[in-house]
Amino acid sequence: MATELMRNEAGIATALGILKQQFGERFQTGASVREQHGHTTTWIENQPPDAVIFAQSTDDVTTVVKVCATHKVPIIAFGTGTSLEGHVNAAAGGVSIDVSQMNQILAVHSEDLDCVVQPGVTRKQLNEHLRDQGLFFPIDPGANASLGGMAATRASGTNAVRYGTMKDCVLSLKAVLPDGRVIRTGQRARKSSAGYDLTRLFIGSEGTLGIITELTIRLQGIPEAMASATCSFPNVEAACNTVISTIQMGVPVARIELLDEAQVRACNAYSKLELPETPLLLLEFHGSKASVAEQAEIFGEIAADVGGTNFAWTASPEERTKLWQARHDVYWAALAYRPGASAVATDVCVPISRLAECVSAATSKMAELDLIAPIVGHVGDGNFHTSILVMKDDADEVARAETFVGWLNETAIGMEGTCTGEHGVGQGKRAYLQAELGDATDVMVAIKAAIDPDNIMNPGKIV
Repeated sequence: MATELMRNEAGIATALGILKQQFGERFQTGASVREQHGHTTTWIENQPPDAVIFAQSTDDVTTVVKVCATHKVPIIAFGTGTSLEGHVNAAAGGVSIDVSQMNQILAVHSEDLDCVVQPGVTRKQLNEHLRDQGLFFPIDPGANASLGGMAATRASGTNAVRYGTMKDCVLSLKAVLPDGRVIRTGQRARKSSAGYDLTRLFIGSEGTLGIITELTIRLQGIPEAMASATCSFPNVEAACNTVISTIQMGVPVARIELLDEAQVRACNAYSKLELPETPLLLLEFHGSKASVAEQAEIFGEIAADVGGTNFAWTASPEERTKLWQARHDVYWAALAYRPGASAVATDVCVPISRLAECVSAATSKMAELDLIAPIVGHVGDGNFHTSILVMKDDADEVARAETFVGWLNETAIGMEGTCTGEHGVGQGKRAYLQAELGDATDVMVAIKAAIDPDNIMNPGKIV
């Protein structure tokens, strides 16, 4: 359920009057715009802000923050709205700062493999800009998310097994604090021992400590060769055990994704594929032509030892694109799999040695609760997702789905894992943070109180 917070009616009214005069047409209070900026793809209710301001610069953000700080009005940052746990909901009303117009690529330092961008730049926009320089940004969460939002939620995605997550790819950032001060958390150097690691404090903070207005991020060279592969398995456990063996043997796969039987069936129907409708691993190998072929050969041998079949790999760009587009469309494929249902996505992450156990247990629990919930996951780092397909007007089914989500979070934590590998906490996962981190949550509360004593930065999220 969404967090109940007290609205500061007088403060909101005063702040909105001031901001309307300052921002003119970039200040919006229409119902449809506000609802869009309270958008969430979970079953958490939409909680729209009282106004939306389209910022175009750090100075714009600073202006909004100072007005809101003076009148103690909540501020919620908004990028593209692709988050999944109610992150952009305005739980106590207030102002949404939309940074989509802050979409400039400010500098590319190809010799240093880094670039400086504004927060509204999307990952696809950046990679299109970089392509002719032989560089790319590797973090791919599926959606065409903004880089500021990806940093704020500590996003990862399909390439994380080789290239890491946002915390590994951001060198420094600029942020506007709750009192309107602007700070830069570091320089472009690849490493530093200068003080607290403020960059990583803001990465994953979900807008609760400040608004990110600029990022310096690491880039990678486009590999000489890429190949994608598919391999089918008799059951999910065999597929997961193949992943474990592949990682333990040091095969440097770039992507290794699991689709269970239901998800493969959904993808076949939606994306017009003809994959065997059994649990599937979808992989990608990066490197030289020789190393890509060697990686594929080693993986094929590992898979065969546990019953993998129909192993095939291709370096064709067209075939690779078709496969990965199908992977990115799993949400829509799942919705089409059960017409009329809503999909509630949830994720957990466990040590890879517990992956097979956790996925198998999740499959059994879904059967016990009579739920349809296709599984897909970035299993190279122990992370998987379920898309629970529920009829929202069926109260009993919704209750069973909520039971499953709670059970899955608790099970992952019990396996020394986490209740969220990449979706973030937002509103939806707050109830599980104490069980996962214990007294460390008190430290988070103290940090939040020290930086944002009036609790105006995205209140009701994380802590």
